[in-house]
Amino acid sequence: MTIKGYVAIVDAFAPARFFPPEFEKAGYRCIRVQSTAEIPPAFAGSLDLSLYEDNIVHLGDLDETIRAVGAYQPVAVFSGSEFGVEFADRLSEAMGLPTNGTRHSAARRDKFTMIETIKAAGVRGARQLLATSAEELADWHRDLGRRIVVKPVKSAANDGVHFCSTPEESARAFRELTGAANVFSEVNEGVVAQEHLFGGEYMVNTVSRDGRHHVTDIIATSRISVNGVHDISNSVHLMPRHGEVQDQLVPYAFEVLDALGIKHGPSHIELKFTAEGPVLIELGARICGGDLPHYVQHATGESPFDWTVEAFTNPERFAERCDDPYEIKRWFASVGLVAAKTGPLKSLRHLEAIERLESFHDLSQFVPLGGTVVPTVNDSTYVGFVRLFHEIEEVVMRDIGTIHYLDGDGMYEIEGEGGAS
Repeated sequence: MTIKGYVAIVDAFAPARFFPPEFEKAGYRCIRVQSTAEIPPAFAGSLDLSLYEDNIVHLGDLDETIRAVGAYQPVAVFSGSEFGVEFADRLSEAMGLPTNGTRHSAARRDKFTMIETIKAAGVRGARQLLATSAEELADWHRDLGRRIVVKPVKSAANDGVHFCSTPEESARAFRELTGAANVFSEVNEGVVAQEHLFGGEYMVNTVSRDGRHHVTDIIATSRISVNGVHDISNSVHLMPRHGEVQDQLVPYAFEVLDALGIKHGPSHIELKFTAEGPVLIELGARICGGDLPHYVQHATGESPFDWTVEAFTNPERFAERCDDPYEIKRWFASVGLVAAKTGPLKSLRHLEAIERLESFHDLSQFVPLGGTVVPTVNDSTYVGFVRLFHEIEEVVMRDIGTIHYLDGDGMYEIEGEGGAS
């Protein structure tokens, strides 16, 4: 392969592993920049350094890191995970490369600042509080008079998210989160409380170049209340680019991108569609997690990976195609297996029935036989995900419902139990 150039990906973990092969197709090699000396333990297992030409570890001296990265004369520096967003902003700005800059960098990570920033720009946002004490939070909740969400100001993957119906629950959540380590092994710097937004939940995934935004996919979620969590996703499915809901989600999402200063690279935007219209839950200035972009690529022929490559290596082509809608070649869904039990897993009783479904594609089972099942309360406690693909939308939707019917207490045979419950 003739190497045309290099790109630098900051803190590439998990789904970012798909970037190097896509950049290689365009003739570019990837180097990896590590923003801290130590890798957060939660992500260490997802890192394959063989994908990268080099791994440059930032040890605190920005000039030294710039020299090391600059030796490759990269055409772009961008973040490969939530953890790397702020350092990617610093590095790309300092190197004079396409950058989202540092002016709103904090607002792209700090969930409280994020919402306040979009509201200051005239974009609808949730009522919220940056809590300084359990008592202050309880009083605010009492005055609001409705369910709230309490979470760390910086985290990801639904880590530390609490749905609180009473002021007493909110105070307990504050005490639990304050001083605890988040999924990145960072001590929580603060706790934000937000009104609980009622409505359908969606993801709008985009790639930007020079302030123009392309929608790569729109994902709808179905949600249930289980294991003390009021609003956990148990499936997602790909939606057409245009429709009554989508045509309201996308303009709002673009307003959010502009308000947060995002001009370049991939973004993952989570939204509630309330009675008043779309409202931001949170935005990640990076690729969507959960390998969803990889499966979107199978469904539409392109994904945020392809569009990110084009945005940074062929911006003229990106500009030409930016407003083109994606087309669904095969309908796609991912269904989470949600457990309510605890104990050593003996079997998944209905697995064979799921594998016989017409749209069954694959299963990622995170808890092996003999491993310990725990009640599903966040992104790290699903038992697994079933992926579905089919040329006919109704087949996929039917099979989503069938898996939801089969899933539940009767799915999980636990060592030492009696018959199915």
